[in-house]
Amino acid sequence: MNIEQSKSLFAQAKEVIPGGVNSPVRAFKSVGGDPIFMSYAKGAHLYDEDGNSYIDLINSWGPMILGHAHEEVERAIFDAVKSSPSFGTPGRREVEMAHLITEMVPSVEMVRMVNSGTEATMSAIRLARGFTGKDKFIKFEGCYHGHGDSFLVSAGSGAATLGIPDSPGVTRGTSKDTLLVPYNDLEQLEKVINANEGQICAIIVEPVVGNMGCVLPEPGFLEGLRKSCDKHHLLLIFDEVMTGFRLSRGGAQELLGVKPDLTTFGKIIGGGMPVGAYGGSKEIMNHIAPAGPIYQAGTLSGNPVAMAAGLAVLNKLNDDPAIYHALERTTQAITKGIAAILDQMGKKYHINSIGSMYSLFFTDQKVIDFETAKTCDTTLFGAYFRGMLNCGVYLAPSQFESLFISSAISASQVVSIIESTEEVLHDMYLQN
Repeated sequence: MNIEQSKSLFAQAKEVIPGGVNSPVRAFKSVGGDPIFMSYAKGAHLYDEDGNSYIDLINSWGPMILGHAHEEVERAIFDAVKSSPSFGTPGRREVEMAHLITEMVPSVEMVRMVNSGTEATMSAIRLARGFTGKDKFIKFEGCYHGHGDSFLVSAGSGAATLGIPDSPGVTRGTSKDTLLVPYNDLEQLEKVINANEGQICAIIVEPVVGNMGCVLPEPGFLEGLRKSCDKHHLLLIFDEVMTGFRLSRGGAQELLGVKPDLTTFGKIIGGGMPVGAYGGSKEIMNHIAPAGPIYQAGTLSGNPVAMAAGLAVLNKLNDDPAIYHALERTTQAITKGIAAILDQMGKKYHINSIGSMYSLFFTDQKVIDFETAKTCDTTLFGAYFRGMLNCGVYLAPSQFESLFISSAISASQVVSIIESTEEVLHDMYLQN
């Protein structure tokens, strides 16, 4: 496969961009080789600067749930741009977006738009602290809530991919208020709460983890979080930047039947444009300025182009919930096909999947937390990634990232993915 243009662009990028990329996991450090520079995308395919095409299984890390360059989304963006890409004033579309989110997610009565998932989670923690008057919060090992200082403690995802457990630049004063608990471990959670009684404002969690690979909550785990929060008077924050509107019209909380106090959103609500949001009850949200004393602001928050793109996607999902069933069928077809190949070969593996998210782990352990995720053979994953790339299938360049399916993937493309997987796995294990 010829990738000369990508190699040239990467060499140029390294001169002016740290590491040559604007987000670390894109650098291919854990999988080997040079990153691929994309030129355009349509439907289920990405096309690189050298003209190679790839079936896309990350879909911009989640937001392209309808596929790339969807006609209705494109039309909404073009119409919005005609009126100016930014006003710096209130606009109609942000009101429509807020109404639609509150309609689709029962736990959210009010919502504040921001510009990224990181900004949403940072703001949600600030709100929880201001609302409760307490400083500490609990996060789970391997969960990634953006690159805010407080969250870069056992952050999973890109940090794990690069072998960076905690980031320089995060002060001790900041990190001391972040309390860590293993995901899916209610017993340890209760111990940490009791040891810090009266000091904790909230628990923040990915209800389905996407940042140590796709990791599902064990039965009773999310319900246990809700009970602990009620018992100890903590706020429960669901980070649904990835899962919001992807797993169901009401997100993971609707699918799994647990109601948080605050929810953060991103990705899908921008239709591929930079965006974020956080929301909850009126009682809590009315503490945000200018309604209340907790300050948070953003020049481009509620950007009309991002709102237009997000509205086009959300309206489509809201009007046609059958899309979710189709996405799940596609995901199951892919994962069952991969499992059948590996079973026939007698190889060790574990697959986690839910809705339109899945991960193949090269380990014989059931992956339920960060420790079990770290048992994966990342060298084997690197070989798998490169093989699939050469076959024209674009995976996340990290063992510790979920894959995301779009509704644009056809039955014939599913067959191509499975056939490519079979070819790659046979070659991999022959060489090893």
